[in-house]
Amino acid sequence: MNNRLQVLMRFLPTRLVTGVCTCGPVGYWGKAPGTNGTVLGVLLYTVVFFPLSLVGQILLALILAGLAVLFCDEGERRLQKRDPGEVIIDEVVAVPLCFIGLQGYMAQTGAVWLYMLAGFGLFRLYDILKPLGISSLQKYPGGVGVVVDDLAAALATNLTLQLLLLAYTRGGWH
Repeated sequence: MNNRLQVLMRFLPTRLVTGVCTCGPVGYWGKAPGTNGTVLGVLLYTVVFFPLSLVGQILLALILAGLAVLFCDEGERRLQKRDPGEVIIDEVVAVPLCFIGLQGYMAQTGAVWLYMLAGFGLFRLYDILKPLGISSLQKYPGGVGVVVDDLAAALATNLTLQLLLLAYTRGGWH
């Protein structure tokens, strides 16, 4: 990670850093903060990502993932915890990846809610169980370790949704 950016992050007020990491009070609500972050991620995709082109979605996802790594790295330091449960910005920025490349199909079928619900459920499943080597990604230090496993869970979700869509459209399921 760029040392200059890390140094700049240290000058930000703790309240700002932890507020971004926990999405304000949302990371402290209830017993399943990761689910709260997933809900926010679905909202982020719906409001911000859905209208963008594929290239726009990818660029925005990269920018947000980079910012999340910076904030999570500094957030761990400020909260003095490794991968704190209340830090949910990692889920928020990862969830839009679940749906990248699918908005055309969602709009065409008119079943946007079905894709969103399936993506939500699959992402939570992959995020909690961490199969397919996703759990090993948490070994990375700092913000990278906090964010990368969620990005992998989102990509696994996207691949699963793409394969289900392919099976449905080409496999004679309809």
